[in-house]
Parts: sequence; structure tokens; C-alpha cells
Amino acid sequence: MPRGLFITLEGLDGSGKTTQIKRLAAWLAARNPDQEPVLTRQPGGTVTGDRIRALVLDSRSKGLAPMTEMALMFADRAQAIAEVIRPALDAGKVVVCDRFTDSTEAYQGGGRELGSAPVLELHRLLCGNIKPDLTLLLLPSLDFSLARARRRNEHVETKTGLNETRFEQEQDAFFTRVWQKYREIAAREPNRVVLIEGDLSIEQVHEKIVAAVSKRLRVLARKKLA
Repeated sequence: MPRGLFITLEGLDGSGKTTQIKRLAAWLAARNPDQEPVLTRQPGGTVTGDRIRALVLDSRSKGLAPMTEMALMFADRAQAIAEVIRPALDAGKVVVCDRFTDSTEAYQGGGRELGSAPVLELHRLLCGNIKPDLTLLLLPSLDFSLARARRRNEHVETKTGLNETRFEQEQDAFFTRVWQKYREIAAREPNRVVLIEGDLSIEQVHEKIVAAVSKRLRVLARKKLA
């Protein structure tokens, strides 16, 4: 059976990924009612991953060394690939993942200043170098993303008691490095990464996502016929 399609969404917290993943999932399900997409997220998406997520994102997790943080992200990712992503792709399904190794390169490689090289090497060693077929990178302005993320996290904590604000407590210089590293990734891999930037409306972003995914699905369909 031909390999399925692996789509990731990337961007700063507050960039609108959650909303766009829901819209993309609904569009994919309507397009092919016989096969709903597999949705997952990182960190999280498995029992082990959810435990790692609780540790890494909780604001009470003090003193995590940058290398420890990166190692936890890859432990989560390796489990998700083995348990969710690879089996779904092998079954020919469309997988939509909220964050993948680009996030680690941006946040730990850029934000924590560990550099891209160790991130890419760990991805090769621990993740079998599996790569998305398409990455949708949402990059509204930095100020817009941060303000939206902080408002959302306050709402989530009030509603659920979960506190996932550890990264949002970083200084603006950290997020500037993350934002710049994302742009560097997009410039390095233009065939994989579709950059959607600017403070666009939800509908405008969705239209750009649908156009990019439709194009990639057409390519996949041609490969299956070849």
C-alpha cells in the first residue's frame, strides 16, 4: 500500500494552529468521508507523550536544562512515530500533526540557542529521519502570537486547571529567536514548508492551507497512478 500523507502545522503558540487543524480536519473528512485524517500533537498524542507534555509545559517545571528539554521532546516524538504516525502512514492514511521536529529546531535550537545541528542529528538517530510531506508554517506577527497565546492559556487554566505556560513566561528575545529560526527553516526547505505569514483572518489562512494541501494531494494521487 502506498504511504499516506504526513502534514504538520508549525508556528508560535498563538499563531492559530489549533483552529486551523480543526478546519483542515473537517475539510479532509468532507473530501474523503471513507477515511478521516489521523490527528495528533507534540508533545502528547500518546499516553507516554501526555505525561511528557505535562512535565515540559507546566510552569512549575523549574530548572530544566536545555538539553534535558530537547531530549524529552525527542522521547515524546519517537514514541508518537512508533505508536501513531508510522502505523497510520503505512496504512495509507493522512496524518495531521500539531508540531514536529521543526518546533524543536525553532524552540530548542533557536530559542535555547542549542543550534540546528544537534536537533537534526537526534531526529536522524531517534526518529528514523521521517519527514513531513508538507509543513504549514503559520507566522503572524510576534506581538499578535504572544498576546493571543497568553490570553488562551489563562482561559485554559481557569477552565481546566492545567497550567501550560512555561514557554510563554520566556522573554521576548527568546521568541524572536524562535520566530527567526522558523523563517530560516522555511528558506532552507521551500519544497516542504509553506510559509503563511501576516496577521490574516481565520478564513484567509484556511484558504491558503486548503490550496497547499490540495496541491500536495494531487501530487500524491499522481504517484499512486504511476
